[in-house]
Amino acid sequence: MLSVYIVWGSTYLAIRFAVQTMPPFLMAAFRFLAAGGILYAWRRLSGDARPRPAHWRSAAIVGLFLLLGGNGGVVWAEQRVVSGVAALLVGATPLWMVLIDWLRGIYRPAWVTVAGVLVGFAGIAVLIGPAELTGLHGAIDPLGAVVLLLASLSWAAGSLYSRNAELPASPLLGTGMEMLAGGAALAVAGTLSGEWARVNLAAVSLPSLLGLGYLIFFGSLVGFTAYTWLLRVAPTTLVSTYAYVNPVVAILMGNLLAQEPLTPRVVLAAAVIVGAVALITFSKSLGRKTAAPAPAPAGDD
Repeated sequence: MLSVYIVWGSTYLAIRFAVQTMPPFLMAAFRFLAAGGILYAWRRLSGDARPRPAHWRSAAIVGLFLLLGGNGGVVWAEQRVVSGVAALLVGATPLWMVLIDWLRGIYRPAWVTVAGVLVGFAGIAVLIGPAELTGLHGAIDPLGAVVLLLASLSWAAGSLYSRNAELPASPLLGTGMEMLAGGAALAVAGTLSGEWARVNLAAVSLPSLLGLGYLIFFGSLVGFTAYTWLLRVAPTTLVSTYAYVNPVVAILMGNLLAQEPLTPRVVLAAAVIVGAVALITFSKSLGRKTAAPAPAPAGDD
């Protein structure tokens, strides 16, 4: 749990360092192609069966939603928004999951879940709303905020799709395939947006290189491996607590290591959003038929 809490919470700061001197989409592409290649090769050499074409199709769809739409939005937005705020907005993923399943008629949420969704979006309004509305200063870049909200929506949609997708029996092999597909899509996005013209290896700073290495080995390999293992041996309610611990870790690390401002607006919004996600998570104890789905990994894979 400490690995999931701290490692995933710290990846937002690592992304901020990485995109300081690296183009965001190509940086993310290299990260996931490297991590996905390691995972895929390891699992195949360990005896996992060769995936079928249907597996690759599902992995590509999941990778597009999670890594291109989800993580791609995060890395692009962190050029404009500090890491702690990015983690808070990505923390809205469980809110989107509740709304998507509700609109699809999958279940009827309990009143506690509905209250959590409303409170969560109120916290987002506090974070990104104009000072005239909230009475709080320290405005967040509006374009970066919108991209982050869309990224969390994409992550939620991909997570829900993956529930019933036809994927390999080995979750780690499937994850490696998703990373390879998502990494390839990010490379295409970087190419189409002209990022190769911005690649200057001589200008890449040491913090950016360290950030990229951290994202590959700790964010993608250690963190996700710990998460998939916990899902098999620990209560889901306990594992799901990462969804409201990660933003707190990201905010504190951003403030301590990168001097990101800890304004009253951020503190108030963090309390409201984190409280809402906690409310949604624990509303599952009200019963299976009215419970919100367990949050899937938000912002990072």
